[in-house]
Amino acid sequence: MSIIKVVYFDEESASDYLDISAGGKAVASSEDVRDRTSELHGKMQAEVAAKFSWLPFLGGSAGVAGGAEIAQSGQSLLRKTLSNTILTDYLGSAAKDERVQKLTKLRVTAPEGSMAFAKMFTPYMVMLRMEDAPIDLARMDETLAGAKGYYELLGEDSGGTIHVLRFNIKAFRNNYGLADLGRMNLTFHGVLVGRTANKALDMKAEMAVGANEALPSAADIVDEKPTREDLLLNVYDVLFAGVEHVG
Repeated sequence: MSIIKVVYFDEESASDYLDISAGGKAVASSEDVRDRTSELHGKMQAEVAAKFSWLPFLGGSAGVAGGAEIAQSGQSLLRKTLSNTILTDYLGSAAKDERVQKLTKLRVTAPEGSMAFAKMFTPYMVMLRMEDAPIDLARMDETLAGAKGYYELLGEDSGGTIHVLRFNIKAFRNNYGLADLGRMNLTFHGVLVGRTANKALDMKAEMAVGANEALPSAADIVDEKPTREDLLLNVYDVLFAGVEHVG
């Protein structure tokens, strides 16, 4: 199997994972990447300056006049090179690490009434004109983005087992978002970080003081039959999501 499309990659978490796994040895690798990228940046700057020196607004000093744009391109290239190196290193390491769970063939949905459910629709609210609404609908998306960095979705496999998948809202790639995850056949890489009940994902429960007290105890589960909302679900922080080609 090989990855052919990257939908989501939590680069900062993956970088921490690589550093921890390598016991600090990854620092040398990062420095090597920066050195190689800086060298490439220098070559690119000279080539671009020579290629566009004929433009009248650059005149004969294209290397100076175009320096800002070239430097910006170089920084973009540097970031992309470092990012892709982290991604490649992560995929190689995670493939051999049993601590990183591979979750496949999941039906991904947002719990109704959750912040993730609301976040899927708030970008469209800017188009609504509701002067009498008690809140500023146009700013709701901005508010949710600032109030919560990770959003929980439910992933159900073919056997009916449900997992809670937590996504860093800033880690989506290629203009994908939360709403796209339910429409794609993705492979998720997750790290088990805890457990929670489905009903604890409700927006009201998250905002309530002492929301964790609503979670059922082991005695409660034994004494009476738990509902689907009461069952404790494994919570995974998602590091990566992408489309795999099965060959």
